[in-house]
Amino acid sequence: MPLDADLLLDRRRLKRRLSLWRAAAVLALAGIVLAFSLADDRASGLLPGRAHVARLNVTGFIGDDRKLLEELDRLRRDDSVRAVLVAIDSPGGSVAGGESLHAALTRMAEDKPVVAVMGGTAASAGYMVALPAARIFAHNSTVTGSIGVILQSFDASGLLAWLGVTPETIASGRFKDQPSPFRPLTEEGRAELTRVVQDLHAQFVGMVAAGRRMEPARVQELADGRVFTGRQALELGLVDAIGGEAEARAWLAETRAVPESLPARDIEIRGFAERTFGAALGFLTKTIANEWVGVDRVRALWQPSL
Repeated sequence: MPLDADLLLDRRRLKRRLSLWRAAAVLALAGIVLAFSLADDRASGLLPGRAHVARLNVTGFIGDDRKLLEELDRLRRDDSVRAVLVAIDSPGGSVAGGESLHAALTRMAEDKPVVAVMGGTAASAGYMVALPAARIFAHNSTVTGSIGVILQSFDASGLLAWLGVTPETIASGRFKDQPSPFRPLTEEGRAELTRVVQDLHAQFVGMVAAGRRMEPARVQELADGRVFTGRQALELGLVDAIGGEAEARAWLAETRAVPESLPARDIEIRGFAERTFGAALGFLTKTIANEWVGVDRVRALWQPSL
């Protein structure tokens, strides 16, 4: 019995030591990552208060992001931010998301130079957020445009009837439950929803006309949901030039006195831990997608939705 007790105590001590070593290893790893991050920031000149160009990466679905809007308004008052570069690779998003980001960048453009650079896709709401920029750059192969609004629903009443399911709806008015998956859309309901979509579409057309200094009638001709390549968009006046970030920085230096030597700092609203683990997860996901799904497949183009 005494021997068993001694073995148990030794095991407990060993477990405690292992736990301490594991905790120390985690802390050391975090310290190393933080040290490298700070070293990269110093090497790039990204110390707080130093003049730089803020880079806003707009990727994926564009939603309503309150923290990002607050950060943009804060940067608008930051004297160390000499210009804002909006890097877009997005197929679109919600109406409210595109409108709110468009408004925030419009406010930014009143105080600082804003330039937009389109990546592979800058369609619908992705095109909308480029409009406040003083100059829009696109690649020849960029897919952009898709100026329009879409509202989608579905009618499952036939399936429910086949299953013997009868839905019951109590609404305060004849339009309150339209559209509904439980019954077909009435002609009156269709007319009312069309009225809403057309008004949202008119707002989008107005943004394009103001941002591109085009006649609304001309914008209306292009605002039927069509997409364009970057080269076609240039010919139509929807973008200003073919190029990427290097050309945008050269334009800022030439026309806005923002030196190309200034470092570019990504606008981040995430914490350090979230950025670190998010980047690792994103790299893993992208690697798997490239290896298993394939590269350069045609992307689905999302429209601004309600």
